Amino acid sequence: MKELNLLHIVLIYLAVINVVTFFMYGIDKWKAKKSKWRIRETALLGLAVLGGSIGAWLGIKVWHHKTQHKKFKYGVPAIIIIQLALIVYFIISKTI
Repeated sequence: MKELNLLHIVLIYLAVINVVTFFMYGIDKWKAKKSKWRIRETALLGLAVLGGSIGAWLGIKVWHHKTQHKKFKYGVPAIIIIQLALIVYFIISKTI
């Protein structure tokens, strides 16, 4: 039962961080169009590293934002791959 609660907490965290990250990319795109204060690239990438990589990737695709920057174009998919590898590792190590 304790593991199930931890799983729920992790899933809720991942859902929230991905939604927040997705909208942060949208807000930054809006601000770029309006020549307003921008969200730092390190903050956008940091959200991806903290678990919001799917939200970052979707934000790039949906908002057409940061599509030409190499650190986003290649960095966000690399973060997704690393995070998926970690998930697979933890699943495998737990079942063995």
